[in-house]
This record gives sequence, C-alpha cells and structure tokens, in this order.
Amino acid sequence: MKARLVVPILSVQLFLCSVHWFLFFTWTHFWRPLPPAASFPLGVVLAILSVSFMAAAVLGYRFSNWLVRAGYLLACVWLGLLNFLFFGALLAWLVDIALRFLTPGATHTALRPYLAITLIAASVAAAGYGFLNARFIRQQRVSVKLPNLPPSWRGRSALVISDIHLGHINRMGFARRITAMARDLDPAIIFIVGDLFDGTPADPAELAAPLFELRPPFGVYFIGGNHEEFGDARHYEDAVRGAGMRVLDNDRVDVDGLQIVGVAYRSTYPLQLRAYLEGLRLVGGPASILLNHVPNRLPIAEHAGVSLQISGHTHGGQVFPFSLITKRAFGKFAYGLQRFGNMQVFTSSGAGTWGPPMRVGTHPEIVLLTFE
Repeated sequence: MKARLVVPILSVQLFLCSVHWFLFFTWTHFWRPLPPAASFPLGVVLAILSVSFMAAAVLGYRFSNWLVRAGYLLACVWLGLLNFLFFGALLAWLVDIALRFLTPGATHTALRPYLAITLIAASVAAAGYGFLNARFIRQQRVSVKLPNLPPSWRGRSALVISDIHLGHINRMGFARRITAMARDLDPAIIFIVGDLFDGTPADPAELAAPLFELRPPFGVYFIGGNHEEFGDARHYEDAVRGAGMRVLDNDRVDVDGLQIVGVAYRSTYPLQLRAYLEGLRLVGGPASILLNHVPNRLPIAEHAGVSLQISGHTHGGQVFPFSLITKRAFGKFAYGLQRFGNMQVFTSSGAGTWGPPMRVGTHPEIVLLTFE
C-alpha cells in the first residue's frame, strides 16, 4: 500500500464506522425494547460490514481472483445500500421529532417500529432501482458546431466512451455490450476519455478484448484517467497500444484536418498543461479537440485555443446525494455540452460505475457527437 494513501484510508474507515454505529443506534432505538439476543448479533454484523468495503478495496487493488471479486462486489453493494439506509435513518429521526408534536402521549413511540421498517424497505427499493438503472446504458446523441471545422468533418460523428471501469465488477460481458452498441452507432472515430479500467490487477487485454475489436474509419483514441493511475498506468496503456488504439499522452495528431490533442490524468498539473497546450499554437488554426479526463483546467485550454474539450470522470455524481456534491464541484460542467468562453466543453456521465454498482439521479451512457 502506498504510504500517502494510509491517512485517506483510515479517514474513510473512521467515517464508515461512525455511519454503522449511527444505524445500530437508530434501529435499536426505534425497535426498543430490542432483546440482547437480537441486538448483539446486529451489532456484530454491522461491525463486520463497517470494515468490509475498505478491506475489499485494499485486497482488490492487490489481487485478482474469484474470491476477491465476489467479496468486492458484495462490499460495494452494501456500500450503496448503506448510503440509502443512512439517509433513511436520518429521516426516521426527523419524522419521529415531528410526531412528538403531532400525536398525543406515547403514540409516536408505538409508531417507531412501523416507521423504521417502512424507511428500511424504501432504502432497499432505492438501492435495487439504482442497481438496475446502472445496467441500462443509454445511447445519447449530441450535435456540436465547431469553428474552423474542416469541411470533410461536417456530418461525421465521434463516439465518446468514458468511465467503463473494467475490473472486479464490470468485466468482459460489460465491455461486449458497449462494443455492440458502438457498432450499431457506426461512428467515424472513437474517443475513450479515461477510466477504461478500474485500476485493479486484472488482465486488461482480456477484460477489454471486445472493445479492442472496434475499427472505426479514423481510429480509436485513448487517454488515461485517475483510475488507470491507481494501478500500473503504463501496463494499461501498453495493452491499449497492443490492440491498435492510439494512446494520447501529451500528444497531438492530425486526423483528416481535425486536431486531436490528448493529455493523461498525470499530465494535467496547471503549469505543465499550460506549457504543453500553448506550445501547440492552436489559436486561429483548424478546429481542435482536447481529450482531458476531468472537466477542469478550462481557462488554460480555452486560452490555448482549444475548440472542444471532451471529459468524463464525474459520473454525474452517480448516486444521490453525491450528484449534489459533484454539481457543487464542477458547476454546469459536471454533465452535458456547455460553453466556456470561446471553447465548448462536453462531459459524459460515463458508462460504468465505481464503488456501488448503482446509479440514482444519473444514468450510464455512451454519446455520439455529430459535428456540424
């Protein structure tokens, strides 16, 4: 384990333990009197579950076998359910306080078990919906007008694929589904804008084999995301190169007059990115597209003359309430086609998931951009 990750891991673990304690306190309070024969096993189960995700994550980024994958999947499903159970518990206390003022005597106490079971059932239903929603990948279509677009590119389309997170949960079958959808859309070019892999030690060539079969007329272009950095980024990039895809790591390529620029996640420190982009002298030239995994560094890209930045990373927040946090962090650039000065920015919510294999308030997608 990298030393710099110890403090974040311990901080997250402390938070998860606190959430599980809150659930235990809430449930035992609302089902009072709960006999020791029930409360003790409940406490033990929640104590084990409180360390399940971090333990599974640490093991999952070091080993890859069916037992580790199964444990990681179960831990991630519980993490997603925990999110809704936590807010259900908060709501239970708020409703209980309201009932103290609205109902006479001890009536509100008698209603506590029914309130608890109702909110637990609602939490399970929300998690179930999120799990199903995350499996239903949408095909989105967006038209983009770019200044100085070469005439040959008018009417052509580019498929944007991001955040598939191939690893312990999303495996070859998931990649096969996306490949079939990509073939149906028949793009002229494909951009894979980071987090193709989840950072686990699984064989990247095996996991992404269906995607590696894609052969659009103008090629497939890949940039690394933050999850490639969790593992051996060069190992993933070598697998992508070996499949015939073009890896863009501080690289520019002219594709039939259209300038495609790509920067890996590790290359987006402001001073480094500014020096690289300004050295390309894009201002006043043909239309240019910057592949940057995160929708940030926008003033740098716009000043350098980039026409369109394509990003992923955000997942749209993936699960409520993280969608609100993501919106706060990235503003309107958290999702969709937006404008920043003279530059346009497109951010996809991605096709896969990280952590809980669920989506509530967002949707998985691949996006066909048509140039006008």
